[in-house]
Amino acid sequence: MAKDAKTPQNPGSPGTTPAGFRLPDPEMVSRTMADVAERGHRIVTEFLNRQTLSAGQDGAPGPDPLHLGSAFLDMTTRLMANPARLVQAQLGFWQDYLTLWQNTARRMWGEDVQPVIAEDSKDRRFKDEAWRDNEVFDFIKQSYLLSARYFTNVVHAADDLEPKTAQKVDFYTRQFVDAMSPSNFLMTNPEVLRKTAETGGENLLRGLQNLLSDLERGKGKLKIRMTDDSKFTIGENIAVSPGKVVYQNDLMQLIQYSPATEQVLKRPLLIVPPWINKFYILDLRPKNSFVRWAVSQGHTVFVISWVNPDEKLAEKSFEDYMLEGPYAALDAIEQATGEKAVNAIGYCLGGTLLSATLARMAAKRENRIKSATFFTTMVDFEEAGELSVFIDEEQLRALEGRMSKRGFLEGREMATTFNMLRANDLIWSFVVQNYLLGQEPFPFDLLYWNDDSTRMPAAMHSFYLRRMYQQNDLVKPGAIELGGTPLDLRKVKLPTYILSTREDHIAPWKSTYRATQIYGGPVRFVLAASGHIAGVANPPESGKYSHWVAESLPPSPDDWFASATELAGSWWPDWHRWVSGLDKAKVPAREPGAGGLPAIEEAPGSYVKVMASD
Repeated sequence: MAKDAKTPQNPGSPGTTPAGFRLPDPEMVSRTMADVAERGHRIVTEFLNRQTLSAGQDGAPGPDPLHLGSAFLDMTTRLMANPARLVQAQLGFWQDYLTLWQNTARRMWGEDVQPVIAEDSKDRRFKDEAWRDNEVFDFIKQSYLLSARYFTNVVHAADDLEPKTAQKVDFYTRQFVDAMSPSNFLMTNPEVLRKTAETGGENLLRGLQNLLSDLERGKGKLKIRMTDDSKFTIGENIAVSPGKVVYQNDLMQLIQYSPATEQVLKRPLLIVPPWINKFYILDLRPKNSFVRWAVSQGHTVFVISWVNPDEKLAEKSFEDYMLEGPYAALDAIEQATGEKAVNAIGYCLGGTLLSATLARMAAKRENRIKSATFFTTMVDFEEAGELSVFIDEEQLRALEGRMSKRGFLEGREMATTFNMLRANDLIWSFVVQNYLLGQEPFPFDLLYWNDDSTRMPAAMHSFYLRRMYQQNDLVKPGAIELGGTPLDLRKVKLPTYILSTREDHIAPWKSTYRATQIYGGPVRFVLAASGHIAGVANPPESGKYSHWVAESLPPSPDDWFASATELAGSWWPDWHRWVSGLDKAKVPAREPGAGGLPAIEEAPGSYVKVMASD
């Protein structure tokens, strides 16, 4: 036998090829494929059974639910009306592509060449050095970026498209472009190829197992696991600020948090979170809990914890959420503390509800809420950002049809919509990590919260989408009545603090800024860095994310930003100085359950622990 020959390897154990590729363990392959066969058959059978039950009597598919066909047909028709522009875009694309070929050949001969097109420095899909160091992967990356730019330019070249149609075409073109990224495929992702070589393909076997698990979680539909949810338990290591539930009704529990100071501000603080997600985004961990921080600043904090509704609450309306939410909470706070006057915070949809509540109170000359703070809240939906892509008449009818069958909107439908707004970060990055690299998700509190989806009652959600997003009635004086009272936001004259975030994909800051021109009282507008969640949950101790302030409020948000001053760190201290400056009176600390309302159960209560079972 030659000296450098390798002895045969035991077929029952992993080996190494001459090229350095590790062979997978045959036993692992056998176990995996047997498991795939059994689980795959079960998943497909269950999914097909559900599809048959949910189809119409003839089993035929319904109409295009996203109304995409007509949108793209309209775009194509207008493009063909100006073929010269289309030809120009094609010529530009091919010229760039030819230059890329030439540059790649020169680079292979050792020349130093500049890229024809470069990725954005923030684009994490191409963070692996091989995308730049290896000529082949650099060529693949630049080919993709050129194609992506070409598709986008063609879409933008269509003249005179109706704005909402143009927005829809642009959004779904980007969804397609993002999906086609070479980073999403085994053979064109250098990091995945390297991992496959190192593990002998065991990463792909683990990824297949992860894929099957996610299909099982989604009952035949892909429900990507973003974090290791086994590491979190609500009330044990997440949502752990001490307090008690002191009131509850069909729609919410009211939590009063335990004080952390001997003296507290006389005015209690009521927080109205959105019911699209759960309240504990403001109480994730002690280190980033807004609730805990506010308590430490001397606030008596009350938080509404909304129920995760089922079919029994299908007829609950937006008006019910107002009466059984903020109104009921104010009555309960008065019983618990003896105080009628409160400061209030509304977050996102909770802020929209708070603004409607304030308008009704203004009309009825009620003044129990002395100041209002809005976190990333829209009240003028004229330019509602990319969420409006999903709110045309055909899609609303389809959505209402689905809700009518169960009485609520499935939690995953809303979660998927929000994830699509940041598909590369919230969809495709997990496809690569979980299925191609075969990695287990990392435990991350924010992603656990993001995956803890909630349902929407049919009546309330239909009203919200139609009257707010589609018709923008909230800013039209008298267009909406709640509790028999016409609403006019211009009559809201109490001190108002509006917090928006610069990279918000859900409530674009230039849209939220419109509220500064509507309310009749003194308004402070603050813009935080980062997005809808991270820009809000930004404790001072983190040292992350700056914020902008300005004293004047011109009609144009661009003019406001041009005059604004950027300040380092969190906006939380700015808000506390503002709200505590309105009334500095203090009283002895209030213990939950020690006042007029006995404690029902420990915080965070039972409502928040109800999971959406879609």
